[in-house]
Amino acid sequence: MLLRIPLFNKLSTPPGSVPNIHQNTVPGKPANNVYLIIVSDYSGCMNPEVKAGQSLYSKPFLAVYNRAALGFYCRFVWRCRARNILELYNLHVSGNHLDIGVGTGFFLQRCRFPNPEPRLALMDLNPNSLEVAGRRLARYKPEIYKRNALEPIGFDGPGFDTVAVTNLLHCLPGTMETKGIVFEHIKPLVNPEGKVFGSTILYHGIRHNPVADLTLEILNRLGFMSNKQDSFEVLKRHLERNFAESHIWTCGYEALFWARV
Repeated sequence: MLLRIPLFNKLSTPPGSVPNIHQNTVPGKPANNVYLIIVSDYSGCMNPEVKAGQSLYSKPFLAVYNRAALGFYCRFVWRCRARNILELYNLHVSGNHLDIGVGTGFFLQRCRFPNPEPRLALMDLNPNSLEVAGRRLARYKPEIYKRNALEPIGFDGPGFDTVAVTNLLHCLPGTMETKGIVFEHIKPLVNPEGKVFGSTILYHGIRHNPVADLTLEILNRLGFMSNKQDSFEVLKRHLERNFAESHIWTCGYEALFWARV
């Protein structure tokens, strides 16, 4: 059973709960009320490295994320403008889509879904990201799941035609060799002939500018990123190993990719 919680009484939200937000349809209530709906929470135990990787995404940081991370940093530091990732969405997103590592929902707000009422699901380990993205995408009535992509993903709903992992891998602990397990965990969620697409910031084997080098060094030391061993070649190998068809290319210091089950 889904739990309806009035948005106006935030203290009533259970600790660690994950909201799914849409316009209230409860009989006898004003039509403009908004309710938080908890769909599915995470019951696992986060290790310190996983916790550090998602801890940057506080509500104050998410308030400036679009302008700072997707505006300034994408353009001037990572040398891959957000519009390049948005085009990836426009080319591949379906009307039955799951986004893993949702940030603020920036790309889902702006991409062209093939139909006006897509089935949309948001999955992340950080409740702040899920809440912020859920609010911004409320018009789609998204399903919301709090999950750790490094673990097998417990999910018993219908599969998805597309799954995006945008700027997720560089935040996960470990090397690209070990975090490639994410693709194995995603595959059971994807329908036959479905696609997986996304992007990640590379470190190993890439010649960065001094600003990017310094930024990556700081973010890796703080634990917000873990991508010093992330290379184009290893990511390409994971895609080829897990999918029938795959394509990967670089955009500045990022790898963009898509693959078909």
